[in-house]
Amino acid sequence: MFAIAIDGPAGAGKSSAAKLAAKKLGFIYVDTGALYRTVGLYMTEHGISAQDVKAVEAALKEITVELKFLPDGQHVFLGEEDVSDKIRTPQISMAASAFSSIPEVRSFLFDLQVSMAEKYNVLMDGRDIGTVVLPHAQVKIFLTASAEERARRRCLELEQKGQKVSYDEILADIQQRDYQDSHREIAPLVPAADAEIVDTSDCGLEEAVERILTIVYKKLPNDSVDFPG
Repeated sequence: MFAIAIDGPAGAGKSSAAKLAAKKLGFIYVDTGALYRTVGLYMTEHGISAQDVKAVEAALKEITVELKFLPDGQHVFLGEEDVSDKIRTPQISMAASAFSSIPEVRSFLFDLQVSMAEKYNVLMDGRDIGTVVLPHAQVKIFLTASAEERARRRCLELEQKGQKVSYDEILADIQQRDYQDSHREIAPLVPAADAEIVDTSDCGLEEAVERILTIVYKKLPNDSVDFPG
């Protein structure tokens, strides 16, 4: 199996770019951030604080998180509920960051992520895929963009969903998330030593995907994987 790891900060466009790149490659796309957001959603809805590690550990025994690949794309389920939309809010984004710093949470989701890479050719995105989850991935990319550009994109995304947002608040949330992710003791957000840095501040989705595919095609010979087309 071949693995492509894409890491980077919140709002860099990893999910959109990774999803499209995986489709073009014929790989399974694994959105690991969605898994952490789902845990964050459960804890938030049940009033469990990230500071109460014992309560978190007990709650994990009650959680079933599953990725399902449906005709319209990847969906994430919490038990029997499809929470793909509910996990895409600033509040749950912050919760995901807070709970992802807990070793028990990371361990809970680690096996699920690794098992998927053992079964399929995967393109997996997150915060520590190239450094922790798939350190032997054949391709590692660190996808980033300026905090200001990421805030602009996030505002546009939420406005298109009919939500009223404040650019300043979104920017502050992103900057706080960046700090939390890069300063946590467990698996901090840093580029893998052998990762290619891709800055998308100056480009749109299609160009970002092309930059990713250029790196992939150079590192994975065409005759080693049955690429479509």
